[in-house]
Parts: sequence; C-alpha cells; structure tokens
Amino acid sequence: MDVRAYIDANASGFFDALKEWLAIPSISGDPERRDDVRRSAEWLAEHLRDTGFPTVEIWETGGLPTVFAEWPAEDAGAPTVVVYGHHDVQPVEPLAEWETAPFSPVEKGEQLIGRGASDDKGQVLFHTLGLRANLAASGRTAPPVTVKMLIEGEEESGSPHFADLLKAKKDRLACDAIVISDTTMWSADVPSMCTGMRGLSEVEVSLYGPSIDLHSGSFGGAVPNPLHAMTALLAGLHDEGERVTLDGFYDGIVELTEEERALFAKLPFDEQEWLATAGGSGAAYGEEGFTTLERIWARPTAEINGMWGGHTGPGGKTIVPREAHAKLSFRLVGGQDPRQVHEAFRAYVAEHTPPGVRAEVRVPGPGVRPCFSPIDSPGVLAAKRAMEKAFATEVLFTREGGSGPEADLADILEAPLVFVAVGLDDDRIHAPNEKVEMPLLLKGAEAAAYLWDEFATNL
Repeated sequence: MDVRAYIDANASGFFDALKEWLAIPSISGDPERRDDVRRSAEWLAEHLRDTGFPTVEIWETGGLPTVFAEWPAEDAGAPTVVVYGHHDVQPVEPLAEWETAPFSPVEKGEQLIGRGASDDKGQVLFHTLGLRANLAASGRTAPPVTVKMLIEGEEESGSPHFADLLKAKKDRLACDAIVISDTTMWSADVPSMCTGMRGLSEVEVSLYGPSIDLHSGSFGGAVPNPLHAMTALLAGLHDEGERVTLDGFYDGIVELTEEERALFAKLPFDEQEWLATAGGSGAAYGEEGFTTLERIWARPTAEINGMWGGHTGPGGKTIVPREAHAKLSFRLVGGQDPRQVHEAFRAYVAEHTPPGVRAEVRVPGPGVRPCFSPIDSPGVLAAKRAMEKAFATEVLFTREGGSGPEADLADILEAPLVFVAVGLDDDRIHAPNEKVEMPLLLKGAEAAAYLWDEFATNL
C-alpha cells in the first residue's frame, strides 16, 4: 500500500481521534482548566503509544505538562528530527459568536470546526498518520530517521517554562533538525512554507515635567511640556524613508535575498483585498524600497501602541500636563535581539529628552527573539520536496509576522528550523468558529510521510 492509499484508508479513524482530542478544553490561560490541559497531555501520550512510539513521557514543567515521545530509527547513524507543536488552546470568548459548541467538534462540508482544530491539535496529529503511512508504504518497523515529538502545554500562555525545559532536557532532545507545525500556508491551492517568524520587543516610556498640572496661560511656553516632548520623541523614531532611527537597529539583520524577493513576488497578493482585511485601511505604508509582504514578513518595525497624558475628559482644560506616557512595540527579524533593542531605545530616550523633563523606560519582559531558516538549507529543501510531492505543485515561501518559542528551540537545541504546516490564515485561529480544512490535514500527513525519507538522505 502506498502512502496516499494508506492515508485515504485511515482518514476516518484519524478524524475520529482528532475529534476526541478537540473535545478536551485544554485552555492553558484558564486556571480552572489546568486539569483539562493535563487530560489533553494524557490523551496525546496514549495516542502516541498506540501509533507505535516505544518511548512516551509526560514532562512536568513547573506549569502545565509537555508530552515527549521518541521512535528510534533502525539505522543508529540516521539523522534525528524533533517535531514541535502544542496541545493547549486559546480561550473561546466571546462564546456567543460561536455557531457550534467550541469543544464539540463538528464537520461542515470539508471543514472541521472546533477550538484547536488548526492551532495546533490538527497539525500535531497529522504527523502520527504520516508516520504510520511511511512505515506501511516501506514495510519498515521503524522510521528512516529518529523521530522525537515535543508537544508543549503552555504555548498559548507565552511558553513561560519552555526555555528552562529545553535546557534541562537538552541531551534527550539532541537532534539534527526541528520541524515546526504551527504556522500557515498561503492558501489551499498555493502551498507554501514559512521560513521565519518575527520577534517582539515591548517598552513603556513615561516623561515627567512639573509636579502638578500648570495653568497654560501662566506657564505655557515657559516650561517644558511632557506631551510636547513625547510627541517629538515618538515622531523621531522614523526618518523620511520610514526607517527606524535607533542606533544600531539594523546592524546584523538577515537581509532578504533576491531569490526570496522573487519568490514572494510570485504569490498571488492583491494589495487592495489585503487593505480591506486591514480594517479598511486607505493605503499601504512603511519602509521605502520594500513591498507590503516584505514589510510584514521580513523587515523590523517600531509601532506606537498607545499614548496618553493630560486632560482627556469632556470640555476644555487649558494646562501644561505634568506627565505623558506611551507604549511601543518593535517587531524584529533574524539577526536582532530584544535586549539590544531595549538598550538602544533607552539610549535614544536619554538623548532626546529635553532639560527639565525626567524620563523613565520600563521593559515588561525579555521579549521574543526572531527565527529564520535559509531557503537553501538542506532541511528546508528536503521539506520543500516532500510538500511538492504531496501537493503535486510548486511550493513557495512565506514568513510570518507573529512570534513564538521557535527561537528558543533553535538556539538551545542548536539545530535548524524547518516549517511544515497546512493551516490557513482564514482558519480563524484565536477567534470564534476556528476550523481546519480536512483535505489539507491529509495533505499534511502525506507530506510528513515523505519528509522522513527526504531527511534520511539529505540532512
């Protein structure tokens, strides 16, 4: 039986199992659902044992559990691959907007609707079907590479214990590549692979002037105004070409290659349709010299998320306000580090705060580092061939503007990332009525089945 025949023959059982798993409300951000997250881990552990993994363990983290499984290759010298995903899910509110019960998965045509269907239970589970298809087609009793599954239970809560777990279990997780199945493709008929995710750095800045609000008739124009200083400070973050002006901000970043830019340009992107999804924005905007897709996937940004101070209530109040505040976020690309951005911003604020105004910069957390996989790396090329065999068409490349724990995986395990995923942007992940396209999950399983042989000969 070949790979496709095996997957078709076992599709019904695969979806029955997925529905069982989706019915477990493993919301990591809800303290009342901690037992459900554990139950989700236990369900997955049992499923992996049934799949054939000889080693399956639930790893405690100080928070919610991670599932680990390992299936050694017949050849002791074969490469080792870690497959990363997560079994926790987002909250379901607003519940009234769901057309079906979020944890009672329902088939609607070729869609399976339920929380976690796409993000990320469906994309985790297709690996088990794909692995069994690989073995059935080859007649082997063990995969051609050593496969390790690492399925986290706190990704939707910011992975607070994940880096420590990776460090503690580094020897058990030693590998030659890391497969990430927690992203999306361009569309159902334009399959693609993600090759990078932007990082995130957040800051809050406060400017303080007089100890009290002052009468603008008596003091306006004669003492520093913190709101004036704040607007100048924020306006100066970009130059005329919309490049960020922090010293060293672009030092060492991974620039787009001409091949990547050409592959991005092949994607059927309609800017006007995209603008309609961007809240009806009237025009595209950003760093000069780059397309919209390049800006949101492969260029760093500085965004003002909020600014407040002075009088904001009804009616007039003619004052020089005593303080002003702003929240900012920076999206980062390969080669940037949130800590360096924090320090560069502190230096920028110190340099541009006028006399008579005191500045405070607060950093709410360490930030998330970006990750990046070169499109000509052996792992990416192997995965591209596997996906093209499954989809029978050219696979293009994308990146993603969001952030996750992928940089920790790559850095701590010292292995390259390879993104193999079949979710879609319209799967409504994190929103009511999350769904997954069932044929795409089967294509994901098929790609995974081919992937192990590609890795065996090319890693």
